[in-house]
Amino acid sequence: MINGGYITCGIPKTAYDQVFGNPPVADKIDGRTGDNKNLPFYYSAAKSSEGVTVISANCLTCHASHLDGEVVVGLGSTDHDFTVDQSQYVDYATNLVSDPAEQAELQRFSTRLHAIGPFTKTLTVGANPADNLTAVLMAHRDPQTLAWLDTPALDVPPADEVAPVDVPPWWRMAKKTTMFYGAAGRGDHARIMMAASLLCTDSVDEAKQIDAAFVDVRAWIETLQAPKWPYAIDGDLAAKGQSVFEATCARCHGTYGDGGSYPNELVPLDDVGTDALLATGSTQFAAPYVAWFASSFWGAVSRLEPQQGYIAPPLDGIWASAPYFHNGSVPTLDAVLDSTKRPAAWKRSFDSSDYDQTGGGWNFTVTPSHAEQPDPRVYDTAEPGYANSGHVFGDGLSATDRAAVLEYLKTL
Repeated sequence: MINGGYITCGIPKTAYDQVFGNPPVADKIDGRTGDNKNLPFYYSAAKSSEGVTVISANCLTCHASHLDGEVVVGLGSTDHDFTVDQSQYVDYATNLVSDPAEQAELQRFSTRLHAIGPFTKTLTVGANPADNLTAVLMAHRDPQTLAWLDTPALDVPPADEVAPVDVPPWWRMAKKTTMFYGAAGRGDHARIMMAASLLCTDSVDEAKQIDAAFVDVRAWIETLQAPKWPYAIDGDLAAKGQSVFEATCARCHGTYGDGGSYPNELVPLDDVGTDALLATGSTQFAAPYVAWFASSFWGAVSRLEPQQGYIAPPLDGIWASAPYFHNGSVPTLDAVLDSTKRPAAWKRSFDSSDYDQTGGGWNFTVTPSHAEQPDPRVYDTAEPGYANSGHVFGDGLSATDRAAVLEYLKTL
């Protein structure tokens, strides 16, 4: 995971070294060796097929984040800026490379980034375009050979309707039978996880080598434990909240502690009422991409099979994984439990220590909408795919019971 060369295209290391020095201590993690030792946790070094050392983003770009100044591996990232076309950055390296082999590698990487860049722009910093990204990469790959296609063989998702995703924490995977919010991702999870290598993997033989290592990555992910709430807890209030939770929430979200169980419950769209774009839109879960997956190397042992609904997730470490809902539209647990407290447009500081201990989530300020005042750091719930509607089950509780459930959630 932290030293493997599973992303084999990128910016030549010679160009990277001319621009970047050692990362700050806050961006380093233990266990990295060789060229990776002096890279931030979200970049890795690898050898391309032509023997060029390249630097590229790795899994932890999206699946690790800072919490109170510390890197938490497995916590979904909510601070990356995908509001601009990412392909522009690779162009800056053009004048830093003179070796012909390195120029060829840079051109290969540039071609791919320019193919996906326009279709992976979110409207808000922190929102993730992963499901659109995968669809575009599928469109540019032959499913049988995995050869790159300069002209996409499938229609790519609309560039102006990128479905935003809140990256879920990895520690949920020990309980889940399906990987994605819409219950897709069945069968061999390891193979699905390594599909991110579609950016660079140019043959089935290369995919097989990566897949062999990702069996261990999947097994390691099952060992991850959620971080514990680091602040004070009102034990009596939490105990009352557990009783309310188990009577009103556990049917979908499961029970916790000794003897706890998780049902992997799919909640239909009409019942949950949260934004439907991800479950019904044109991301990797649309029919042409599901068919591509089924006919490819990945489909031999794993399946997408999306459903018209969302899986109610396990809530271990839920306090740490703000913002909430599959699109990250709600900044605090308090607002999850009381829909009247959800801001229509809001902004947070992206300081990982700026945490609301009372509400369970990020401190935020209410702001004007994008229509009134464009700002990529504002989360505007009026935008397509960004709605904060639905999951109003907590509205039926009394204010006292909601406060108790909130306190209990902090203990999970």
